[in-house]
Amino acid sequence: MSLRQVVEAYGVRLRPFRAEDTADVVDGLADPVSQRFMTGLPAPYTEVDARWWIDAGAPAAWTGGGAAYAIADPATDRLLGTVGLSNPVPARGQAEIGYWVRPAARGRGVATAATRALGEHAFATGTARLELLTHAENGPSQRVALAAGFRYEGSRRSAGSARDGGRHDLLAWVRLAADPPGPAARLLPDLPDGVLSDQVVALRPLAPGDAEPMYRLHSRPEVVANQAPPVPPTREAIERRCRLAESGWLTGEIARLLITDVASGQPAGSCGLSYTDVAGGEASVGYALLPDWRGRGYATRAVRLLAAWAFGAAGIARLAAGTVPDNTASHRVLERAGFRREGLQRGRLPGLAGTRLDDLTFALLPGDLR
Repeated sequence: MSLRQVVEAYGVRLRPFRAEDTADVVDGLADPVSQRFMTGLPAPYTEVDARWWIDAGAPAAWTGGGAAYAIADPATDRLLGTVGLSNPVPARGQAEIGYWVRPAARGRGVATAATRALGEHAFATGTARLELLTHAENGPSQRVALAAGFRYEGSRRSAGSARDGGRHDLLAWVRLAADPPGPAARLLPDLPDGVLSDQVVALRPLAPGDAEPMYRLHSRPEVVANQAPPVPPTREAIERRCRLAESGWLTGEIARLLITDVASGQPAGSCGLSYTDVAGGEASVGYALLPDWRGRGYATRAVRLLAAWAFGAAGIARLAAGTVPDNTASHRVLERAGFRREGLQRGRLPGLAGTRLDDLTFALLPGDLR
């Protein structure tokens, strides 16, 4: 791999670092987002640290077989961020790509452009496989990976280190030299304009700030009784679920949504969709409402909205829903939306103390949606 010192493509310039970049390096790496998601940064990050990076850290990346580029604005040559290659494995033709962008330059596609530019240059000079690792809670970085054509490959358990000495998982995204150009395809696309609504209820992606209503909902005895196994979640588990909701959506694992009342904006419940058979185009749905919003048809409205999106933008061919046999309220919701009963699967789900629970299954095809 013989990389050029300057690469210019997709509206960014990749060049060596210079002494005049010092203040902008501090601006980027003293930022709370960088401090949270980048491993090994000094805290606080100072000019001394930036000068070390420019004089020693970045050159060392090159001598170690990788690369460390300053991302610059081609019009002004001012530093916007960094992109580089590390952990090369020549025998596999593999390297790891990483980046950061100054706060003022975020949201403009800079990281995606730089990742595409360096990735294509690396492939043109002999690299066969690039890995990009992201923190599970760093949704924006995962969007960069997807936009730059990297596909989700799985979770690297305890691959990341935290400031408190703990460990956390990292998500692995991979692009091959032979992959087609353009963004990577997603199993679960974003909602149109970020929301689904029939002007009575609205569904939006679950967010970290939704932990309080989600915990109130999913710790209720009647909601716990209708899940498998019927064990109430901890507050910590719900908070983590909310923090990881964007990642679950981007990786294609699950789309978690908050159901809100349009008139008041208040949370009414939650629903979700996850694939059960990707090759077969089948996914399953689930839902629950807070007590104050039950009996108003809100669950049926939410299921209809979710199903229409699934059959449309998501391209899903069949939806399934499983319920405990005595949850007649849930059965009515599904039937009003057009689901049909398909059968009772005995002992399919785990219960308490080693017991098993029956699962009454319903299914919906596009032509059934009411």
